[in-house]
Amino acid sequence: MPDDIDGYDRARLAALYDPLDPDRSDLDVYVELVAELGARRLIDLGCGTGAFALMLAGRGIRVTAVDPDEDAVGIARHKEGADAVEWVVGDASDLPPMSANLVTMTANVAQHFLTDAEWDAALASIRDALLPGGYLVFESRRPEARAWDGWTPERTRVEADVEDYGRVHAWQEVLDVTDHLVTFRSSNAFEDGTVIEVDTTLRFRTEQELRVSLAAAGFETVEVREAPDRPGREFVFIARVADEADY
Repeated sequence: MPDDIDGYDRARLAALYDPLDPDRSDLDVYVELVAELGARRLIDLGCGTGAFALMLAGRGIRVTAVDPDEDAVGIARHKEGADAVEWVVGDASDLPPMSANLVTMTANVAQHFLTDAEWDAALASIRDALLPGGYLVFESRRPEARAWDGWTPERTRVEADVEDYGRVHAWQEVLDVTDHLVTFRSSNAFEDGTVIEVDTTLRFRTEQELRVSLAAAGFETVEVREAPDRPGREFVFIARVADEADY
């Protein structure tokens, strides 16, 4: 969440995450993938309000959940089963070394690293956090699918009843598309007449760019899959820490 939003508004926005996006069936494929890879110690980087971390912890996985949004993590900490998860307010640089078999970045987390330097630094931190032979799994939207064409107020408008805040309406609109960087505005209208706007920029990398960056960071790309619920629109990368002799 941008730093220029005051504390009260930050808390109100964090309270919207779950009500405005209640269907997290998109995470089912990642639960299955964790089982497929046999991971028992996992870091959920960009955990948000903890939906995925709690799903895994409920299945006996040891989970460390990391996010820079203190308000989102605060909500996660008060959910049922939260005591089984280690919650960390921080970013990729705060990952504990050699502590996981698998690091995941679901949703648009990987696309928040806008520059090559930021992305490379994140990959280096993730690699250091993984045990030998450990895996990194993340998703990233395909630039050729031009997902941003659908980010209009008419096509993105949602509403929900939010505890303590009443009926909230939310929508998105694109502000700029330049050099694989897409900036959009999320507007959130509350019953008291307040409208909180948040501008976000995402980086859309090609499959080749992602493969090259992973190799440079000491990863081997094992497979690139489709997101089952969004075929043709996203990459799901499965990468493994390479043997030192391979890079």
